Amino acid sequence: MIWIGILVGTIVYGLYLLFRCGFRVEQGYLAVLTNFGAAINKPGSKDLLTYEPGMHWKWPWQNVHQVAMMEQNLELSGEEGGRTAMAKDGTVLRFDSILRFVPVESELEEFLFDLRSPHEHITGLFTCLLRNEIADFHPMAEGNGNGNGASLELPGSTAPTDPSTGGSYALIRRQRRQLNERIEEFCQKEIGKRYGVKFSAVDLTDILPPDELADALNAVMNAQTEADGHYSHAEAESQQRLLAAERGVAIAGARALAVEREIETLGRFLDDLHRQGTLEFYVARRRAEVLAQSRTLFLRSHS
Repeated sequence: MIWIGILVGTIVYGLYLLFRCGFRVEQGYLAVLTNFGAAINKPGSKDLLTYEPGMHWKWPWQNVHQVAMMEQNLELSGEEGGRTAMAKDGTVLRFDSILRFVPVESELEEFLFDLRSPHEHITGLFTCLLRNEIADFHPMAEGNGNGNGASLELPGSTAPTDPSTGGSYALIRRQRRQLNERIEEFCQKEIGKRYGVKFSAVDLTDILPPDELADALNAVMNAQTEADGHYSHAEAESQQRLLAAERGVAIAGARALAVEREIETLGRFLDDLHRQGTLEFYVARRRAEVLAQSRTLFLRSHS
């Protein structure tokens, strides 16, 4: 019985070692091995030895670290996730943004072992870069040769802010594309190389003003909408009155033309009667017809 127990224990321990010697890497991931806590590099190189998706073998004392090589998103938006930054004129703005990045295979050591929490580190450094860029954002003088009339200056620039731009919020909204490109360039240089990632895109999805400024902008928009509504209503009423007046003039002209033609026809008829010498008889007859149809006759005597 003792030998049976030893045999069973040996078999179980062998199965455990066999289980510990194999590992599987899922599609979209890379695996890195550590030997007693030390990362294993490629022979004759400082790069980490990586394992592609599939089944692989290792020593039982080695540990497996799998890294997602798929594109990862960091959504910094909403009341809690959005980042605030102070503009050059002191206005505090909130920025909603999305960071899309992938780890670089040749720099996995920085991503895996130099950062305790990669997402938090990337978010913190991005916030610092964003605040620096917003603080130093202002237009360039005309004639700078770049054709866009505005640019982002490097930190430390002392170019004056143009007061005619309408404030930092309006300026940033107008130059949003240049700001986004500048921040993406800084992310590639400052964050990508330092933390072993490559950014696919850095999108500023929204730029929100302070609550006080938002209320003022909403009031202006409501006033503008109301004014446009009144203007459209007055214009429509004026168009309607103008159309009615034009139709009234046309009707009055048609009536006047009809009366004119009637008078001309009557005049030609009376003229023919005068030439024929029967005008007096016609007038007498018409006078008799009118008097016959009347109920009251008023006579005026000539004294």
